[in-house]
Amino acid sequence: MNTFALKIIACDRVFYDGECKILVFPGYDGEMAIMANHEAMTSTIEIGEIRYQLPDDSWQVAVVSDGLLKVERNAVNILVYSAEKPEEIDAFRAEAALARAKEQLQQKQSLREYHISQASLARAMARLRGAGKHTSH
Repeated sequence: MNTFALKIIACDRVFYDGECKILVFPGYDGEMAIMANHEAMTSTIEIGEIRYQLPDDSWQVAVVSDGLLKVERNAVNILVYSAEKPEEIDAFRAEAALARAKEQLQQKQSLREYHISQASLARAMARLRGAGKHTSH
């Protein structure tokens, strides 16, 4: 079987640890995919949605923060600040976070605060997209 070991680690838990056939993740230059026996590499993961296909051909989805990805010896390790299944996302909290981020962006801020607000906005939007896909099924 053409699978590889996938481990997704968030700050609060090991989100997934098992076999995988295909991994699709948001990279710096757009979506990237990894399959079994991929060459060794290190990459960043952008805020957004990752999808991975299990050996039984089912697809799993996770909304993740930015982080790092390492491919080595037919294994992929992902380290992100947060990872959530779409059904775990509280849409009301995500809406509130989106509103706060938009409000902060309208205020005068230092460059550092601006980048933090931009990241908060991107994360809230990704969480809402993920939650919306789950509720529409």
